[in-house]
Amino acid sequence: EPLKPVVRKAEGADIERAGEFEQKEQEAMEICAELIAKLNLPMKLISAEYNFDGSRLTYSFSAEERVDFRQLVRELTSRFKIRVELRQIGPRDETKLIGGFGRCGRLLCCANFLGELAPVSIRMAKEQGLPLNPMKISGCCGRLLCCLNYENEFYREMRGKLPKEGQRISTRMGEAKVIAVNPLKEVVIAELESQATVELPVSEIVSVESAPHRRTRKQNKK
Repeated sequence: EPLKPVVRKAEGADIERAGEFEQKEQEAMEICAELIAKLNLPMKLISAEYNFDGSRLTYSFSAEERVDFRQLVRELTSRFKIRVELRQIGPRDETKLIGGFGRCGRLLCCANFLGELAPVSIRMAKEQGLPLNPMKISGCCGRLLCCLNYENEFYREMRGKLPKEGQRISTRMGEAKVIAVNPLKEVVIAELESQATVELPVSEIVSVESAPHRRTRKQNKK
């Protein structure tokens, strides 16, 4: 999320008021949780936040489906006598608010320094040669790890420089077929005509056979 506008430097009274609002937010969470249970709403309450002057109270919650919370808003507004808003968030935003530690042992990136949560795709895991096991490439939120984004551009750039799997290459040891590539180490694993397997840095590849032209459906029909 973008930084909120800075009005002025906080004074002692502002800091004291912020502390009071933190206490009120805890009370607001308890009251809202009781009303959610009373109305039997299928939603999980995540946080409550007062704005700077205390004229608005915003609740964040998660739910598997769309929730009709109009009655809840009416009761909360009647209770607090201020404007009340409810905001439904997804699993990634929920984890960002709650915080925690990742599988790397460090604070979650989303809760620590990430401003915007960029989209992450399974293709990124494929390009980086990671096992497509959801348990290994998913974060605390149950979605793909945000850190798959960090090195994706490097892997994409390096894969463009390396021969593809299945291509034939010429080396000082003779002709060979690429069976695997390692963009991080900038090497390829190749099988020689003697069926021996060798690891070769890009600098030792003399030439690369052009990738075979893929025939279109129209060409196949002809």
